Amino acid sequence: MSANTSRPGPGEWEEAARLLSTTARDLPTGRHERHRELLMTRIEQAQHTQAAPTGEARARRARLPRPAITLPALAAAVAAAVIAGTAMSGGDGKGPVRLATGPALTTHVGAASPNGVTRLLDQASLVAAQDDDDHPALGAGQYVYIESKTADTFVRTVDGKSSLASHALHKRQVWYSPDGTKGWLIDPAVNDSPEGETLSLPDEQGNTPDAGLNHPSYNYLAQLPTDPNTLLAEIYKETKGHGNSPAQEAFTTIGDLLGESYPPPALTKALFKAAAKIPGVVTVNDAADAVGRHGVAVARLDEKNGQREEWIFDRNTHVFLGQRSVQVGKAGGPEKLIKPGTVLFTSAVLQRAVVDGIKQAPAQQG
Repeated sequence: MSANTSRPGPGEWEEAARLLSTTARDLPTGRHERHRELLMTRIEQAQHTQAAPTGEARARRARLPRPAITLPALAAAVAAAVIAGTAMSGGDGKGPVRLATGPALTTHVGAASPNGVTRLLDQASLVAAQDDDDHPALGAGQYVYIESKTADTFVRTVDGKSSLASHALHKRQVWYSPDGTKGWLIDPAVNDSPEGETLSLPDEQGNTPDAGLNHPSYNYLAQLPTDPNTLLAEIYKETKGHGNSPAQEAFTTIGDLLGESYPPPALTKALFKAAAKIPGVVTVNDAADAVGRHGVAVARLDEKNGQREEWIFDRNTHVFLGQRSVQVGKAGGPEKLIKPGTVLFTSAVLQRAVVDGIKQAPAQQG
């Protein structure tokens, strides 16, 4: 598609706004912020494909491989962005490229086994149970601070030609208030500004979603059941209808909580024990997080898209290191370029702490 696309008229802008507004309303309660990132990834790739002569994708971090919205709603949002493409980028085809891109991330696919899942997760739960001294409660006016390193691979389409590209490994910092209504994100794969952007509610549609498993405030996590059977039943209930299967959605939801939230130690222990009860969970003999720390993983294969979600633990201490999503089966449709061994997303958790102010890191306190 040519970069010299005509500027859309007022009627096209109204249609774009209507489509995007409808899509926002269709999102399940509690997923607006997460799927805003997912939608913006697709939208910005679409508009940049149309407008930018260099073909570099302006992608937000597309962490979630399982959309909670229907494909027609997602297609409508992308279509709306294409309608508005040139105007949204300023009309000059020079939208900012937030982060350097490179070739697809790849890895050796570790062997999986159904053996040892319960033992490994029991060991991880023991580590979590001993974490009380290093896991202070979050008080009023304080924030959860999580710092990680992340990278991802995505399909980039320029002038009708698709290829795989990746965002460089980079630092991601996020802050959340106890009730989840105040927050901040610094991530060059997401933010135009190096200063980051607010996550405070209400969002741009005026919504203040209730906290839930996919919008997990500290206060919400603190009141979840810590009996593994009751907790797993709650996870299945709240995620019903999302993802490619109930078991995969439950597994990925727990993984998201392990990666970028602040569960109390008793809940972390329960999450590990609940995960051991999900059918299809396996161990992987060798896996590496985003910064190259090797360990053993607990994983589950999504048989519909061929992607394996892996939670990586230190082989000796059983401390949670990070997670990644690896293509291990053949992909179809628009993702057919994604070959086995492609790392779709990888992260390494570097710090998880309580701080006294938003945009404040632990080293800056005191």
